[in-house]
Amino acid sequence: MESAVRKPHPLRRFAWHTAACLLLVSPALCAQPVPALPDLIASIDAGHFVQADADITRALADANLSQDQRDAYAFQRERMRRILLDFTLDAAAAQAQVRKQIPDLTADEFARWDAQGYLEHLDIDGERRWFKRAPSNLFRVSAEARARRAPGVPVPKDGPYEVVGPHHEEVVAAARSYRPTVDTYRGNGGDHHSAASTTGDRNAGSPRPLVVGPQSLTPRHVTVTQSLTVKPDAVPAGETIRAWIPYPRAIPGQQENIRFLGSSGGTAPAQIAREDTQQRSAYLQAPAVAGQPTQFEVRYELTVYARHTDIDPAKVQPTPNDPALQPYLAERAPHVVFTPALRAFSQRVVGNETHPYRIFEKLFDAVDQIPWGGAREYSTISNISNYALHAGHADCGQQTLLLIALLRLNGIPARWQSGMVYSDDSIGYNNLHDWGAVYLAPYGWVPMDVTTGRLHSRTPALRDFYLGGLDAYRIAFNDDYDRPLVPAKKHPRSDTVDNQRGEVEWSGGNLYYDQWTYDFQSHMK
Repeated sequence: MESAVRKPHPLRRFAWHTAACLLLVSPALCAQPVPALPDLIASIDAGHFVQADADITRALADANLSQDQRDAYAFQRERMRRILLDFTLDAAAAQAQVRKQIPDLTADEFARWDAQGYLEHLDIDGERRWFKRAPSNLFRVSAEARARRAPGVPVPKDGPYEVVGPHHEEVVAAARSYRPTVDTYRGNGGDHHSAASTTGDRNAGSPRPLVVGPQSLTPRHVTVTQSLTVKPDAVPAGETIRAWIPYPRAIPGQQENIRFLGSSGGTAPAQIAREDTQQRSAYLQAPAVAGQPTQFEVRYELTVYARHTDIDPAKVQPTPNDPALQPYLAERAPHVVFTPALRAFSQRVVGNETHPYRIFEKLFDAVDQIPWGGAREYSTISNISNYALHAGHADCGQQTLLLIALLRLNGIPARWQSGMVYSDDSIGYNNLHDWGAVYLAPYGWVPMDVTTGRLHSRTPALRDFYLGGLDAYRIAFNDDYDRPLVPAKKHPRSDTVDNQRGEVEWSGGNLYYDQWTYDFQSHMK
């Protein structure tokens, strides 16, 4: 029997290949032209890591590259490293994970589900690697796998507001008795949160005035403690650790009365980014101490409102020709691109429909049909909307970016929002979450949460709760995706799209998620 041949780890193979190139052991290989960055990205997506690493080495040796180009090529090497941290399972390990729920799993079953795309994998330089969450995602995307679960295996639970509950009923009841004192809708595409006035007694006044735009209802007052802890010796002792913790900004009618309560862990109080920062954060810094974790913490309070929009499809008008809306109709590479596949999918879903609200409904329902699945880190994905279209599953941010791209393709303005969802203290739930907003004239910007989707109810206002509404148990940290932090980060971010957990770096580079942890604690007042 021949002895086993142990394959070198992909990262070590990168190093060996790069060293050979630098020493001119393989001059023919080293003399190859440097591919354009899009071609390099596509090569990495296809799993050609060794070749990509050699291409990056040659590119970085080009003295004519600008610093921005140099950084872009260097990040692709970091992206490969991050992909390997996500795709950690070989066949034996992936099957062992599935067998925790299907003890009598057969190799043929596993191979068939893998071939059907139910188990996310990448072939990296000829070696198949499975996503570390592929085994758990299997039971979300395959009814057959769910039916094969052993009796008594716990079933994943939805969040408390992903099914119809008392809070949804409370919001709908409040909407029915809503009595604004003034209708302040302005119809301005630049007014992100156009809404009827929320001043005065909501239940007073007669007759009921026209409400145009989202209503702000059932306020919840919450205090929050967010922390970020860098692991011991992740940074050399004495070096300064820089940390950005997500922090909300005031959004009229959605989240207001934000009050900073204090911070700890930094050499100075937290520096809060300006109110108009699209991805707002609280910045802290402190020196690393040998053998000790470094913890940063911020505390604040705010009032969060549920949102509800009483949309009458018959009143919805074509999108106005407003320059302020143009950015929300445009492609924005790399994650919102009108690819041929996206256009084809849109045509199949939308058909000949031209009514903006009906198009919105059709696209919302189509994206809602994509099964939820635990996500790869966003920074490892070259085009998230395209990924969500083809992966067979998607998480909240991936579904939201896909819906945004589809709506924009169809001439309907759409934008991003994300943050944290939580619950009453007795439930004790919190989670990262992404959602968005769609512009429907004359209602203006109205919320949408395609991941929560249509609720199971025969009451239209409850069924369609998240087509124009939001619950009062979410804090928005980000009003757009892929926007700069303040103060500016010097090294590539751990999340190049969102900012919900935070970001950390030191002079030697970025600290990735394997080097620190985060925590979010809420308390209802």
